[in-house]
Amino acid sequence: MKVGNRTLTLSAAAVLGAALAAPHALSAQLIDGVVERGSRNMEVLGHIPLGPRLSIADMDIEQEMHRPYAYVARMQYGPVGPKGLDIVSIEDPENPEVLYEWRIEDQDLHQRTGGMDVKHFKWGDRYYVVQSLQFGQGGPDSDMGAVVLDVTGLPDASTVREVARIKEPDLPGGFHNIFIYKHSNMNVYLVATVSGPYAAVYDLGALVDGRGDQMVAQIPVPDQGMEGNRRRGYHDFYLGYHPETGTDRFYGGGTGGYYIYDVSDLQDPQLLTQIVGVSGIRSGHTFTPTPDGNFAIAETEYQYAPLRIFDLRPGLNGEVSAINRPIAAWTANWKNLVHNHEVRWPLVFVSGYLDGLVVFNMMDPENPMTVGHYDTYLGPPNVDRTPVFNGTFGVDIRNADGLIVVSDMTTGLWTFRMEGFQGWNGDDWGVPNISSAQDWDNGPAGAAGRITTDQQQGD
Repeated sequence: MKVGNRTLTLSAAAVLGAALAAPHALSAQLIDGVVERGSRNMEVLGHIPLGPRLSIADMDIEQEMHRPYAYVARMQYGPVGPKGLDIVSIEDPENPEVLYEWRIEDQDLHQRTGGMDVKHFKWGDRYYVVQSLQFGQGGPDSDMGAVVLDVTGLPDASTVREVARIKEPDLPGGFHNIFIYKHSNMNVYLVATVSGPYAAVYDLGALVDGRGDQMVAQIPVPDQGMEGNRRRGYHDFYLGYHPETGTDRFYGGGTGGYYIYDVSDLQDPQLLTQIVGVSGIRSGHTFTPTPDGNFAIAETEYQYAPLRIFDLRPGLNGEVSAINRPIAAWTANWKNLVHNHEVRWPLVFVSGYLDGLVVFNMMDPENPMTVGHYDTYLGPPNVDRTPVFNGTFGVDIRNADGLIVVSDMTTGLWTFRMEGFQGWNGDDWGVPNISSAQDWDNGPAGAAGRITTDQQQGD
């Protein structure tokens, strides 16, 4: 297994290509009396502090240029921090502005974290945001997993309204992570981490139309001989369309490793392959495939762990019963931990906790190479919790123009541009136009350029 942490720079002329300059350090440095916090190809556009230390969690941005909004989850750490959601205008990326704050009522009575993950969606001609929530027993709403807000009227904050709360009385503890997916059946589904041995699926169209808010499907964690493990479950996941086979696929990280299902029929998910028995991995975390579904980037949440890159084809093609060895790994700094990531082939945009925003190129999946970085947090490691858990938490990319937005657990929301990266469409790279960004109007087949004649005619 090769471990990559070499650094390249980009030029606009040779966008994201081979090595063009000598490596330079990823951490902030004092050079000629000036703190150099990032690579020269990374431009900071804007920054807005949002609140106390460790009160900022994941984030999400809308993809349509006429809706320049970022959604930032807000959490409490210890006695400090709000529990809820901030809506930030990035219409002027150099001057982000908070438009609206949603907070759970009776803040002091609600226990534990509060807001963690956040995603938006469109249904019909209206736009919504889903904020995942986690409240502990001993206070109200320990069974509440998410709140849904109608944000169609933005930037007029007075039009934002709460339309639903999703609760699971039999699964207390809330939703740690969520993903929203426009399925090839043209329904929009919320997939959520719950305190059970599966990912829970909800029909968001039915919910906002008032047709029901019940769980409609479950995607199981294979037992791997762990039936007696009460903590068995998923931590994080991604759903994406696979144009080659015309199927919807689920990529989940959880107890034992990582699992890939065909979820074209959500009532009958079919396990396609699994990544288990990997040295150093007892439980999977963030798990994201490349647009063609051939490779995947996998995180596991402990200090010193790199992102591992797996070739999925031997498992998907039936050559092996399970994949148990990565083909490569990448990290920003081996002493720390890299976290969430977004794939825009051949680039992977990483929120690296203490290492900030870091970008690597995996054009050659066996030789990932760093191409840009910026440190959003210059403070010391934590002394009152796991040291590496501070700094950059969430990252998202606007495909239309290449705007990069990250949330930092302590310093707030940041906007960036990277030299040579002016937007992303898979067609430009000879891969399916598939990413975490959803085509709300045409569905995943439309995003991949495979709309059928019937779909085009609206049948």
